[in-house]
Amino acid sequence: MGDFAKPINDANFETDVLSSEKPVLVDFWAEWCGPCRMIAPSVEAVAEEYQDKAGVYKMNVDENMNVPQRFGIRGIPTLIVFKGGQEQERIVGAVSREAISKVIEKYV
Repeated sequence: MGDFAKPINDANFETDVLSSEKPVLVDFWAEWCGPCRMIAPSVEAVAEEYQDKAGVYKMNVDENMNVPQRFGIRGIPTLIVFKGGQEQERIVGAVSREAISKVIEKYV
């Protein structure tokens, strides 16, 4: 994992994501997922680009069952933007860095 996108788990999701003052992007992923590994550099680049304006976290769905189930994660990678404790937008599948930036830009 990179320096900018932080790991998150079931235990700290409420505090770090839902209670965040800033918008938050969460990347739901797994180690064995090829498309997840493909977009990882883009997620990291977006995390660096928006480090002062938004939080970016990565949640391993194999290690955390509660939050992915709560938000109905069926396929990975799934990226969800949260703001004010609510899901704002969701991207499923491997997308470009530009597509990720465009979505997060709406909420910062």
